Amino acid sequence: MNPVTTPIYLITGTSKGIGEALANYYLQQGVIVVGCSRSHSNIEHESYYHHSVDVTDEQSVKHLFTWVRKTFGRLDVLINNAGIAAMNHAILTPASSVERILQTNVLASFICCREAAKIMKKKAFGRIVNFSTVAVPLNLEGEAAYAASKSGVETLTRVLAREFAEFNITVNAVGPTPIQTELIKNVGDDKINALLARQTLKRMGTFDDVINVVNFFVDEKSDFISAQVVYLGGV
Repeated sequence: MNPVTTPIYLITGTSKGIGEALANYYLQQGVIVVGCSRSHSNIEHESYYHHSVDVTDEQSVKHLFTWVRKTFGRLDVLINNAGIAAMNHAILTPASSVERILQTNVLASFICCREAAKIMKKKAFGRIVNFSTVAVPLNLEGEAAYAASKSGVETLTRVLAREFAEFNITVNAVGPTPIQTELIKNVGDDKINALLARQTLKRMGTFDDVINVVNFFVDEKSDFISAQVVYLGGV
């Protein structure tokens, strides 16, 4: 295996939405992007490698990171974008839905962070960005399971930042406000508008808003920034 000097980014959930936007952006920056999702990807680029992976399946994720290590010999950035949400009153939420949300948002993030760190520590460099949500600080009604899962991601972020610091790996998180993606396609306009009214900056978020924060976290000059959560929208 020849040494690869081009930065290697692994982004989860790249078949659509924020993950797809992040992958396309970093490909334009000359980065090699390894993407994954349960379904196929529409991204066609010579520096893009897609894997169909269920991020809640530990063995599948381990195989993915083994492939990255054997193929490139390094991993510089992990962006844990894959996630699911459900907006429903707690009384009407089945346990199976809660379990699925926790597995996808918390368990999968943990497994990916762990496997990424195993590769990153050998080069004594790494950037990990997890995804939270403004539903956490706003304590949004109807999103008990989702907000709880992302609270778990935030705690995971802060603890792993301490555990991985000795390897020169930073761990941070971004908390987007509503963005026009499939994640909120079934949420009524009245609920979206009520949420936006609670923000300081009263508009929907954009992919560029998220990319701006992720860029800050993954920059080599951000080596003194870790264990932080940045919420969009002035929350």
